[in-house]
Amino acid sequence: MASEDVDEAVYDVVESIPSGRVSTYGAIGRLVGVGPRRVARALSGGGGAVPWHRVVRADGTAAEPVRVRQLELLAGEGVPLRGQRVDLAAVGWPDEE
Repeated sequence: MASEDVDEAVYDVVESIPSGRVSTYGAIGRLVGVGPRRVARALSGGGGAVPWHRVVRADGTAAEPVRVRQLELLAGEGVPLRGQRVDLAAVGWPDEE
């Protein structure tokens, strides 16, 4: 898959995360067929038009360069936080089967 196609696939999945829900780089990567770092690269390189703030690390934390803004945006959507972590058990997406 070409780099631009991977980026578009990542953006499409991130666009489908409902407001108030959160996914991880790894979960998005599994849906697209790439690793979590590739998902992060797509979002950092041009994902500003999609709800990038709904994607966090596997442990529920935000990436340091965007942490403050990301947590503000998530709190504004009613996402439950435990300190600096998103409660993925409560709002993780997609739902685990």
